[in-house]
Amino acid sequence: MEPRIVCQFSCGAASAVATKLALAQYRNRCEIINAYLRNEHPDNRRFLAECEKWFGRSVTVLRDEKFGADIVQVFRRKRYMKGISGAPCSRELKRKLLNAWKQPGDVMVFGYTVEEADRLEDFRERNPDRPVLAPLIDAGLGKEDCKAMVQRAGIELPLMYRLGYDNANCIGCVKGGEGYWRAIREDFPDEFEELATVQDEIGKGAYLFRNRQTGERYSLRQIPPGPARRNEALPSCSFFCEIAEMEYSA
Repeated sequence: MEPRIVCQFSCGAASAVATKLALAQYRNRCEIINAYLRNEHPDNRRFLAECEKWFGRSVTVLRDEKFGADIVQVFRRKRYMKGISGAPCSRELKRKLLNAWKQPGDVMVFGYTVEEADRLEDFRERNPDRPVLAPLIDAGLGKEDCKAMVQRAGIELPLMYRLGYDNANCIGCVKGGEGYWRAIREDFPDEFEELATVQDEIGKGAYLFRNRQTGERYSLRQIPPGPARRNEALPSCSFFCEIAEMEYSA
């Protein structure tokens, strides 16, 4: 049998269009998967349902049970938020789900846009024996192109996009910089406080930022004054969130 074509739908515009393009070429072989996360905006589920109609196919939603699909529980139990090998939330709530669900020979569809061609090149260099497809790069499509295509299909973009954010990741993504976190503090004070409280509990091991002059790490509560940035570019949080975590192995 020919291998499955596995589309990683992350409730973002890029992954939606990548899935649509893969279905156009490999419909009978495609499987569409999504990882449910408690910490994403609820509007992501509305977007998923509308995209299912657009795809003409259902999405298989995987859900972690060990941590309740909750990044906060991962941080509390792992005692950190981000390390040199990436974020534990991506590994525990997405990568391990994929490893349990996958089959030998699966071909993964990445939602990389033309702006992320270097990420695809890095992955292929690190994993020459792992077949992947990047239909957006092949078609020369950027992130804004994907947003426009979704809208032309009559689908309203996820609320996080409409608020000005660069993607539909969790509310409070540990990959964000200071300006991003100032925006989260303004727009989602409850979610900001929940994550700041986790840092209070864990201590410096959970701090995301470091003073470049002193080397001292500091918490979300200690972010210095400055502008909020809702359009800060962040990588979409797929099953392969970080290059360092892109080891598609058991």
